[in-house]
Amino acid sequence: MLLAVIVVLAPFAWLLISSVAAPVDLLRRPLAWIPQHISLDRFAELTFGSSSSENAEGFRAALINSTVIASAVTLVSLTVGTPAAYAFARLRFPGRGWLILAFMATYMLPPIALILPLYQIMAFLNLRDTQLALIIIYASFVTPFVIWIMRGYIASISSDLDDAARVDGASRLGVLWRIIVPISLPGLLSTALLAFLMAWDEFLYALIMTETTASKTLPVAINDFIGRHGLDFGLLATGGVIAALPPVVIAFVFQRYIVAGLASGGVKG
Repeated sequence: MLLAVIVVLAPFAWLLISSVAAPVDLLRRPLAWIPQHISLDRFAELTFGSSSSENAEGFRAALINSTVIASAVTLVSLTVGTPAAYAFARLRFPGRGWLILAFMATYMLPPIALILPLYQIMAFLNLRDTQLALIIIYASFVTPFVIWIMRGYIASISSDLDDAARVDGASRLGVLWRIIVPISLPGLLSTALLAFLMAWDEFLYALIMTETTASKTLPVAINDFIGRHGLDFGLLATGGVIAALPPVVIAFVFQRYIVAGLASGGVKG
């Protein structure tokens, strides 16, 4: 276990070290895990740098764009995917099995196979280089993932709860929002975190669909640190550390609610 932890965490440790190490320490041979010169100038440049700094301005705009896009995608995918998952888990209708496989087939298609038609569609709708374009594209593959995950979670909940609520006069939607959603809160939070991370980390669609700071996301903004004739490893590492902080914080906060939900999610007789 200790060896596995070291192998998994070593790249992240080196990312953090590279973000605070001076360029001379990053180019030393052999490499040293403990740099001789430690500086937080890169963090200050990206987070509080003047508006005249192209790197700082573009990075902060990308941070806002990624937050808006990932949050919107998570909200849309959960709003659409949760009722769909309930329908697949509880209702019996012709073609149910084939339809869920069709949803997953869209999720499993490689992005490179879809990028050209999606680009043409967004250009036709005059949505290229906009946040809305990325929200639509991301939701198209995050929603099937949400449906698949939540379908399995809802299917594990006893259908006797649905029957009891229906006997008391609740509608299907009433059963979903008053019974299933509260019980499924741990699964919803876990799925929301995964959906957020999928939208937060996506690179290919954002690279092709965006051109300006109006819609560039963090992965694209960090990629822009790579110049034609040079590469600032420290700046790349600093951008990576800052980009990793929001998901880590969200995961930490969600973990508390997930554990609480698992502990108190039993059915009272």
